[in-house]
Amino acid sequence: MDNRAGEMQVFLRVVEAGSFSEAARLLRMTPSTVSKLISRIEARLGVRLVERSTRRLSLTPEGQIYYERSQALLHDLDEVEQELAQGATTTGGTVRVNISVALGVLGLEPLLPEFWRIYPNVTVDLSLSDEIVDLYLDRTDVAFRVGTLPASGMIARRIGIARRKIVAAPSYLDRHGIPLRVDDLSRHNCLGFNFRRLAPVWPVRESGRIVDRAMTSSLLANNGETVRRMALAGVGLARMGDYHVRADIAAGRLVEVLADVIEPDEEQIHAVFLGGARMPQRVRVFLDFVVPRLRQFLDGRA
Repeated sequence: MDNRAGEMQVFLRVVEAGSFSEAARLLRMTPSTVSKLISRIEARLGVRLVERSTRRLSLTPEGQIYYERSQALLHDLDEVEQELAQGATTTGGTVRVNISVALGVLGLEPLLPEFWRIYPNVTVDLSLSDEIVDLYLDRTDVAFRVGTLPASGMIARRIGIARRKIVAAPSYLDRHGIPLRVDDLSRHNCLGFNFRRLAPVWPVRESGRIVDRAMTSSLLANNGETVRRMALAGVGLARMGDYHVRADIAAGRLVEVLADVIEPDEEQIHAVFLGGARMPQRVRVFLDFVVPRLRQFLDGRA
């Protein structure tokens, strides 16, 4: 009989205990049985998971991956059993959500009070970050992603489009002038991001085609809200999603520049998740509630 879940539990205990003998004591097994079980896993996978020494075990890179994935899978198994024990249609439990700072603060957070009035037994474990997370390793149920989605086993629901605009505070434009051409950007402080996945460039249209233009900046931040605040303070130009600066432009705190150059500059926004037809009820009701309302927000109808 296949008992990989049991093998994973033994492997986790070995790693956490730091030795076969201590793990065997905790599991009430013999050290030789534990050692043979780990060897069987390694033989099946065709890789070494742990480096054995007289003092302490250490994980190989493959062992670290197996450890992290085993933790996540066993946690999910516990949740499945708890959910089924409570009833398949019970809407309760925790939904782990990752979303960018701006979209989270402006778009998602205002929706949560109404969501909890309808689903009071659902806990939303909310992380605001502009970095891309690994849904498996971070045990995230739903992540909202801006930009092109890589090929993966995840399922996605399209929410809408973020249209990028170049904006600046009136005080900055008074001091440095209004850029009228692409070449003018080289004279300006173009606030940027420090994500590992992004180069410090802005895509702009030149001679009918989109060109990644290198920019100089006094700021590289890991979230759009910091860039927005620095733009409001008159530090420089910022390239932001329209939903992020919509209220600032309407109030005159920020001014859009080079609209004919930066267009079209759009990125898709998706909700990505795991599970498909076997998705937990708590995740399903969260998506069904949030996705259409976020679409209205991005379209400026909320």
